[in-house]
Amino acid sequence: MRKPVSRVLVINDEPLVLREFVKGLNAAARTLDNPLGITFAGVTTAAAALESIDLDGDIQAVICDAKLYVLDGKEKRLQMTALELVQRITGFRPQLDIYVLIPQESEEEIVDTLFSEAVDGYFYREERDYRGMYRILNAQIQERSQTPFFDQLQKYVWMAKDSWHTPGHSSGESLRGSPWINDFYEFMGEHIFDADLSVSVPMLDSLMDPRGVIAEAQAVAANAFGARRTFFATNGTSTANKVIFQTLLAPGEKLLLDRNCHKSVHHGVVLSGAQPIYLNSTVNRQYGLYGPVSKKTIYDAIDAHPDAQALILTSCTYDGLRYDLRPIVERCHAAKIRVIIDEAWYGFARFHPAFRPTALEAGADYATQSTHKVMSAFSQSSMIHVNDPHFNEHLFRENYNMHTSTSPQYAMIASLDVARKQMQMEGYKLLARTLTLANELRTHINSTGVFRVLELDDLLPEAVKGDGILLDPTKVTIDISKCGFTVEELQHELFTRFNIQVEKSTFNTLTLLLTIGTTRSKVSRLYDALMRIAREGRVARRLFQAPEIPEFTRLEFLPRDAYYCAGEMTPLLDEKENPNPALIDRISADQITPYPPGIPVLVPGQLITQPVLDFLVGVLRSQKRMELHGIQFDGYIPCIRVLTPHEQATLRHVS
Repeated sequence: MRKPVSRVLVINDEPLVLREFVKGLNAAARTLDNPLGITFAGVTTAAAALESIDLDGDIQAVICDAKLYVLDGKEKRLQMTALELVQRITGFRPQLDIYVLIPQESEEEIVDTLFSEAVDGYFYREERDYRGMYRILNAQIQERSQTPFFDQLQKYVWMAKDSWHTPGHSSGESLRGSPWINDFYEFMGEHIFDADLSVSVPMLDSLMDPRGVIAEAQAVAANAFGARRTFFATNGTSTANKVIFQTLLAPGEKLLLDRNCHKSVHHGVVLSGAQPIYLNSTVNRQYGLYGPVSKKTIYDAIDAHPDAQALILTSCTYDGLRYDLRPIVERCHAAKIRVIIDEAWYGFARFHPAFRPTALEAGADYATQSTHKVMSAFSQSSMIHVNDPHFNEHLFRENYNMHTSTSPQYAMIASLDVARKQMQMEGYKLLARTLTLANELRTHINSTGVFRVLELDDLLPEAVKGDGILLDPTKVTIDISKCGFTVEELQHELFTRFNIQVEKSTFNTLTLLLTIGTTRSKVSRLYDALMRIAREGRVARRLFQAPEIPEFTRLEFLPRDAYYCAGEMTPLLDEKENPNPALIDRISADQITPYPPGIPVLVPGQLITQPVLDFLVGVLRSQKRMELHGIQFDGYIPCIRVLTPHEQATLRHVS
């Protein structure tokens, strides 16, 4: 197994002094315990330091002199103040440890200047205690690389205790050697069962009341992701969103939300009893893509609903479009509206400047992240990050525990701990590689002459082109309209002939997701597949475009109130197989969501109109396969659950 490399950069403007420091520190590293492969390198200028930090992903810490001068003719000129250099470094790579070399006589002045900055410690320039300095740096880097929960889980497994508690497989004993299911045990591996433990093991802490290693792991994660508090979630960002809603929103209170939010957001509206104010997403009709909500729409909603408690947006979107969040957050906070950002697809952004600012850095109060989607955690493993200055921890904990299993999967908790460690220690390097591969892939795909990668200007709907929206380059959307295949045929061809599975599609695009696990070999294989298909020279075909989702109609009742009514099933089609006019002006009791794109066309409490009815019938009759969640079939007849007239009379209309 490869051992880690940890470089420490020393910055001092006097070459002889610098050489002595680097030599002494490297000698200490060679003679003392050095499990993380710490070595020291030096530069004499701030510019060279910033360049090294940019290019060398193995740099884990920096020792910079409090004063950096450069010769300008015969005079010494100040290159950059320590304050400015520290700010530049932390603004670029906030995960680095920073120490400052100070003269003893100026200690108080320098420490006061840097007090509010992310400085981890100070060394006196005159003291050349290289072994002592090394021990401090080694301890600091080791502390950052700890995985409190995973380390404890490993320790417990190696203790090999007899299990007289749940789960029933008893560390795999019920499977091992079974003539019927030993194949599952062999396939999964013994440690997945050894580590599948019970809350009966006190040394592994409790996810519902963390006071030990889980609390430690969450605190380390909060520091890494720039949050005041971080909570691990083992049933996905879907539940994370619901927990936040139930914490912030009382029944009847208003929530501003992007209509294109994940369905968990809409489910959270039902559970919390909130009154949703739906913000229509923008649409790129050329490619069937749903984009962000325009700033104008958001600002108009804030002005129209100053009594709203919260706003939730998705950034970045499934297709990689990310909001210019800072002005939106500032506008919300001026109106005392809390901001929640669903960062399910963007949790890695903290660890490379190309992706920042993150939602929290832009001022958001809450960010939910699917750590499993874009980092190295197991599926369903997510994080909730909190920066809300008015955070009600007791209420949050009650809602969190309402949704969290009392028997969490400990391997998932460990994977969150490990994913955080990886991003903190090598995330910058891995993301730099991913960005390089993304650029190479774009070039390769465009060189086929048939497939074309869509850039930001191609993806943006016209209504948001002045909103400062950026594109996450790890999401690559390809125009496939010239290849001669329908999108379903192309996906089948890639899967069966070339062993390639893609992330998502519209009627004329494919979207690829690059992650820290993407390799150059995968890029080459994909390029080879697309080039082979392009060289077949198929004639382009007309591609069927699904009907566009109609704009939101009107919410008559709170979604929770409508959802919990019994309702009645009413057919979508009449006896002549036409759209059933009896549904016009009725109120939906369910959420009806075509997938893709996954935007609800109806939510509980919403008025059904002719355009909505025509859209639903059009989807059912479409040649393109599309799931329609929320439709109930009575035999072959598709039906919608709607409120009865009596139920409508008993409910209070929303204002």
